[in-house]
Amino acid sequence: MTFWLTALLVWVAAGARVGRVLVKPATTARVAIVVAVAAVALATTVAVPEIALAIDNLLPRGLPDAILSAGVVVSAWMIFAAATAVVAAAAWPVVSRRNLRQVAMVIYGVGVIAVAITLAWSTTFGWGVVALGSIFIVVTGLRNLDWTALGRGIAIYTTGTAFVAVLAVLQIRQALIDAPRTAPGHAAWAWQAWEIAGLLLAFGSVWIVVELWVRARVLLSRIRPLHRVMIGRFPEVIAHEQTSSSTQLEASDQVAQIMDALYLQSGGGVELVAAGPPPLSPVERADRVAEWARNPLGDVVVDARWIAPPEGISPRGWVQAIARAYDASTPVHARN
Repeated sequence: MTFWLTALLVWVAAGARVGRVLVKPATTARVAIVVAVAAVALATTVAVPEIALAIDNLLPRGLPDAILSAGVVVSAWMIFAAATAVVAAAAWPVVSRRNLRQVAMVIYGVGVIAVAITLAWSTTFGWGVVALGSIFIVVTGLRNLDWTALGRGIAIYTTGTAFVAVLAVLQIRQALIDAPRTAPGHAAWAWQAWEIAGLLLAFGSVWIVVELWVRARVLLSRIRPLHRVMIGRFPEVIAHEQTSSSTQLEASDQVAQIMDALYLQSGGGVELVAAGPPPLSPVERADRVAEWARNPLGDVVVDARWIAPPEGISPRGWVQAIARAYDASTPVHARN
């Protein structure tokens, strides 16, 4: 059952990448990611023992067992390596956006030739191509790691590719020592290893989409009480034709609406002597703005200088800090 579930999850990731291409410009890199994840999905599907057996039964009797399924699997991993190499090539300074398409065509061409040689000659050659391509991808991935949503996705994808490189080398060793060519799913340990690699690649390919969606949902949840109060006072900050097509855009829209409403409540840019200059501490500043937002007619005075995000903090982070302070200063029974 886990075999089929793994294949299903990888196909879901491939579908998610297709959806991203449909809603955003279909660049060479985005299309390459779709091809790469679809190839992984094909490889994990054909490597399922039942699928591999069904494919091998299509061959006439007398031919080596698993020759067809093994050829399909290694070909799919070669397509993965070629497509991901296109994405990796885009990260190197010597490759510009202008010539990326030409570089991609060369890589795809080499991949097609390698697949033809593999199917006509030996899967061992194909695993060698997979190993070399994966090493190039891993080296490129390690050069581009950072602590961002994209960087974390690259780290997961690079880890999965490293698994592929190691497993490809093991396939070469097995072919040279054991002679018969078998699909990777025929050995329990091999299938589990390829299963992990496929899942890592699938998760890495959609990580940034999932993380941004989760962060947007968390942000919407945190700013909901403050947003409800501010647009209730200043409904004009919401454009009538404004419609959010995604959770991320909805979160960005609500952040902008809160900032606009706070600005209007402060007098529209008027500096008040009673407000004084804002403190350097973002926490203290957010606490005062939140108290003023909750009770604008109270003793707390705030002007536009307090509303502007502190240096080094984005509008989204600043609104989130105000919303957190607002939520902490509001009685529990009044939050809903």
